[in-house]
Amino acid sequence: MMKKVLLSILSLAIVVFVSACGSDNASNSSNEQDQYTIRIAGGAVGPEHSLTKTFNYLKDKLEEESDGKFKVDLNVAGELGEDREIIEAMQMGEVQLASPSPAALGGFNKSVAILDMPFLFPDRETAYRVLDGEPGQMILTNLEDSGFKGLGYFENGFRNVSNNVKPIKTIEDIKGLSIRTMQNQTHIEAWKLLGANPTPMAFGELYTALQQGTVDGQENPFGLIVANKFYEVQKYLTVTNHVYAPNVIITNKNFFDGLPEDLQEVFTSVVKEAIEYNRQLAQEEEKTAREALEAEGMEVYEFSTDDLKQMQQIVEPVYDQFKDDIGAEVVDTFLEASKQ
Repeated sequence: MMKKVLLSILSLAIVVFVSACGSDNASNSSNEQDQYTIRIAGGAVGPEHSLTKTFNYLKDKLEEESDGKFKVDLNVAGELGEDREIIEAMQMGEVQLASPSPAALGGFNKSVAILDMPFLFPDRETAYRVLDGEPGQMILTNLEDSGFKGLGYFENGFRNVSNNVKPIKTIEDIKGLSIRTMQNQTHIEAWKLLGANPTPMAFGELYTALQQGTVDGQENPFGLIVANKFYEVQKYLTVTNHVYAPNVIITNKNFFDGLPEDLQEVFTSVVKEAIEYNRQLAQEEEKTAREALEAEGMEVYEFSTDDLKQMQQIVEPVYDQFKDDIGAEVVDTFLEASKQ
């Protein structure tokens, strides 16, 4: 009888010991998961551009605000390819944070193309209000169907046109020029309406194409023109502000949903801080970049108010042409909000 009691006690002790060890192992396993790697794809721009500075800010803040639970692997200057490759990598879970152009992201969700429409926003204050409000949130929500969580918008600036053939002082001067565009149908059709010969081309190929005369010109914000030294191969620049260029901040939805709630809050909070930081940088960059381009010898011209109104009227049919593709509700919502 005593032996049976001793055996029972011994068996119970073994069970308790094994359970305790299993608990310790589970605890250790959980602790090992307390650090999460965030791979950021910072795009193809150089180290001095406002977007690259913004991603460096994000890296530091994510690691700091998470008390080291986030370990950030930052890749810039095209290290992970161009926007489309980055988006595809995010879908596969290989990238956790990026801010691609609407042109690239529109290939994964058509409603994003509204952000690339010409003269959608008359000024950046209107752009901020609309993007931070319900219209902007509509686009971010739509991205969930493609496996992304939209977090907000960084600024890339207003797009302006340059070329190496002649000064563009009026709309007539645009006719016949070959202008590199993004691989974006709304941009292509708008430039066709203006009489140019739009040539879609990857951004990484642009400098060489301008240098060799494959295309006459290009259109980008001042900051990108400086960062990529297009002033070396372009003589004439005209301020048109024909498209406000936001970059959409996205993460892999499964990755985000898998984070503990406190780290989700850190993630979204830091992105909001970075948006404010980015906007301040972008506004400063627009001024200093233009001054730098003039200092480098580019001839800078301004369209008159009448020319800008005429340019806007000429490209207006693009809205009707792509309304069904983008979504009538999206187009109407953005147009109404931008006019308030």
